[in-house]
Amino acid sequence: MLPVRPKTIVLKLGTGLLTRGGGSLNKERIAEIAGQINLLRQEGARVVVVSSGAIGLGIGALQLSRRPQKLERLQSCAAVGQGLLWQIWQESLAPFGIKIGQMLLTREDLRSRNRHLAAKSTLECLLKDGVVPLINENDSISTEEIRFGDNDILSAMVASLLRAEILFILSTAPGLVDRGGSEKVIPVVERVTPEIEALAGGTDNPLAVGGMVTKIAAARLANRSGCALYLTSGEQDGAIVSALKGKGNGTFFAPHGLPLAARKRWIAFFEKPSGTVVVDEGAKTALVSKGSSLLPVGVVQIIGSFDKGAVVEIKTANENQAFARGMVQLASKELASFLGHTSEDLKKQKPGKRRWEVVHRDALVILG
Repeated sequence: MLPVRPKTIVLKLGTGLLTRGGGSLNKERIAEIAGQINLLRQEGARVVVVSSGAIGLGIGALQLSRRPQKLERLQSCAAVGQGLLWQIWQESLAPFGIKIGQMLLTREDLRSRNRHLAAKSTLECLLKDGVVPLINENDSISTEEIRFGDNDILSAMVASLLRAEILFILSTAPGLVDRGGSEKVIPVVERVTPEIEALAGGTDNPLAVGGMVTKIAAARLANRSGCALYLTSGEQDGAIVSALKGKGNGTFFAPHGLPLAARKRWIAFFEKPSGTVVVDEGAKTALVSKGSSLLPVGVVQIIGSFDKGAVVEIKTANENQAFARGMVQLASKELASFLGHTSEDLKKQKPGKRRWEVVHRDALVILG
């Protein structure tokens, strides 16, 4: 049983993930993802796949060394590769008794009101019939005026169209990396800011387009419609299911426009805890029954090392399982020197510091 059970999930898969050098298919990786799709459906989720790879496969089939620059050559590659892409997905999902329905879209299909409604109606009908829609941009006829430009954007528009709860973008990237600081994957992005956008880069894959720039743009689009976005490496087995169990290793872009409780739950489950804060029984009662924030006076032990803003598990010394998760306002090193101190004590020690919550109630989720 998954702790987070979205009703509708959109999966976007990049060219670099689905193909090997020279544009040949990575059939093993597609088969592994197909197995995850089956598990998600068994949990009751509706799954939509936005799959890149048609142009890359066409490039390989036509034995081209690099991605063409001319539009007509790209269109011909897409025409050759799209059938190959559909075939391998059908073969990979068939052992689970899953059928796919192919849809090729252009931006105009979602911009025009009548075609927008037609696309939505078709997708809803496919999902109702238990079919997995396989979507790609219609690259064989797309022109610059009607192109999405990248399937990252297309996947976000599809997620918005279907009011999906979460969009997974799986590529060869582990997540959004803090290139200006820790060089580590940023676990949670609560809002796409200019600082976040500045961390983006393009792609070095000669068969692909986009890169982190379009993924952040997709996150902004999806989040505005209330859809979460999780960016992680699809090269990890079980990446999707692991994320839904709260054990992912990517970047979670939190959705906007949701009630606070729902937003907190998304953050809590999609961020892998960096450590554990052990509290006394009085603190647990205050957190669970009174909706209070966690203060240093209630903390008795710190397990692990974590930075400010990290998600931690919260438990008592007598419990094996955490009863809560939250985003800490103090790093573990700073918190260690404050254990057991009341807010009044701390104000005397550091009169310039105004807030002493370890975890504010607005960033705290009670589990269970």
